[in-house]
Amino acid sequence: MANSTNGDTQELSRLIEQHLPLVKHIVFQVAVHFPRHVDRDELARAGALGLVEAARRYDESRGVPFERFAAQRIRGAILDAVRAADWAPRSVRTLARKLEMVEQRLATELGRVPSPVEMADALGMTREELSRLQDRMFRSVVLALEHEVTDETDEDLTLVDVLCDRSSVEPLEELETRELHTYLRDAVSLLPERQRLVIVGYFLEGRTSQELARFLGGTGSRVSQLRSEALQMLKEGIEAQYAGQPANTEPPAGRVARRKANYAAAIAGASPWRNRLGDGVAERKGTPWES
Repeated sequence: MANSTNGDTQELSRLIEQHLPLVKHIVFQVAVHFPRHVDRDELARAGALGLVEAARRYDESRGVPFERFAAQRIRGAILDAVRAADWAPRSVRTLARKLEMVEQRLATELGRVPSPVEMADALGMTREELSRLQDRMFRSVVLALEHEVTDETDEDLTLVDVLCDRSSVEPLEELETRELHTYLRDAVSLLPERQRLVIVGYFLEGRTSQELARFLGGTGSRVSQLRSEALQMLKEGIEAQYAGQPANTEPPAGRVARRKANYAAAIAGASPWRNRLGDGVAERKGTPWES
């Protein structure tokens, strides 16, 4: 009796070990439908339990290959684990059960996992309708804030560590935004007059290129050129405020380089730092820079 029991245990262990790759395969198939925060290791653990249950319940005399029998059990165990953590409405759960039953029936008939097209046909719906149904199912998953997640640095984090509350701005982020807005206002006001009129007219007043061309006495292509030049100046001038102090203190060579350096310096000195971090309204010093 002991020998028989020992033999059964060894056969059970062999069956489980031999089909562990099947668990990974099914996890890979179903995981693409879940949000990224769903732990794939948790799905694998649930699938492994399904494999053990399948090995215990498998009856070779029924003529069903073990791999087909186990695949249904593994998939069902994974979905059960997911449902245990979800708050989907009853209608979604009903649809999910219907989807699972059809999938298991097709898997038994076909001897393999059915394709999305085969599933859609069996359910009497289009491929797009099936995709929307699956989205409703898988997006209903809710995890506790203590649920452990990993990032690229493999740190031990929980959901509460990585979720962002966009309705509440961090003080440092608020200060950085104020500073950036002040730099931008100063940079626009320090543009050459025609470029400033184009930027203000186009982006703040909603004027078209043709309207600005008539106002400035030029062409639409010239307005586009002025806009491109102004945007490039704004980009470089504001980026210069966040760049480190260059080691070379010699004045830049060339008229264009000096013009850009003077413009960046004018932006830096236009508003006291206290004003930039305050309400963003500053009295500009009016430093000339176009030399």
